[in-house]
Amino acid sequence: MRNSGGDIIRTAKEVIEKEAAAVARLSDYIDSGFEEICELIFNSGGRLIITGIGKSAIIGSKIVATLNSTGTPAVFMHAADAIHGDLGIIMPKDIVLCISKSGNTPEIKVLVPLIKRMGNTLIAMVSSANSFLAEHSDYIIKTTIDSEACPNNLAPTSSTTTQLVMGDALAVALLKMRGFTKDDFARLHPGGSLGKKLYTRVSDLIDSNSRPFVRGDETIRGTIFNISASRLGATVVLNSNEDVLGIITDGDIRRMLERGESTDNLRAIDIMSHSPKTIDSEELAFKAFNIMEQNKITSVVVLDNGKYKGLVHIHDIIREGIV
Repeated sequence: MRNSGGDIIRTAKEVIEKEAAAVARLSDYIDSGFEEICELIFNSGGRLIITGIGKSAIIGSKIVATLNSTGTPAVFMHAADAIHGDLGIIMPKDIVLCISKSGNTPEIKVLVPLIKRMGNTLIAMVSSANSFLAEHSDYIIKTTIDSEACPNNLAPTSSTTTQLVMGDALAVALLKMRGFTKDDFARLHPGGSLGKKLYTRVSDLIDSNSRPFVRGDETIRGTIFNISASRLGATVVLNSNEDVLGIITDGDIRRMLERGESTDNLRAIDIMSHSPKTIDSEELAFKAFNIMEQNKITSVVVLDNGKYKGLVHIHDIIREGIV
């Protein structure tokens, strides 16, 4: 029988509240033992091999991805595959982290003695401290829960959430130990908008062959032709020393025409916007986007050692996938 809307809302809130409570209790398990585990992984000289079965294996795979992206070499090894040949993944200096709620599944009971026989250090991330896995591990990370958020106390919900959060705690602690910086993060995330925000510089976007500018005494007609030719919607006004005096956008042209002024005696210097927004060519392109967004403009003047190098347009940033 289908539940009412009220039942659906109540059930969803109960799940969130139960899982939040389970996560909140995790802080009780962060102690000197957790610190010792972090030191062990950090100083191992090998990789962290993470294994598990069922839903814990899925969580383990995600933790591996987080560790690798934050500077800690990690490899996922499915527990079922491990006992059918994948144990060859493990190298002498590697540390093995086995994730399991019960710590008593058949695959874990077969796998654990094999790892111990190889001589590798074994860490258990487990809910039950009295389990086979916990009793045969060198170190234990507790992710104990009272019950699953599932009303039947069967579907892995609270247990997998706590495993995931504890994995994040481990990854971030190791990140800080390594002094992992934004530059390191960018080096490992070159693809996608996230990576591009962190490493794409303004110089990577501007076209060296498109450097629109006019002199201050250029006619309005000549200025309009210059803006149209560049297809950037703007041109920069330079003096004879190549210093930037101002910028003229297609918006400046429209506003001038709306005022009904005669253009016969006007020159570029008469209609330009003074003190245009500028950015150094080696700054991150995302900073240029922030300047545009904050000032409600579409172009920023790019400088190289204080001299005009070109214009970066918001379309350049969008086309590159930075935002």
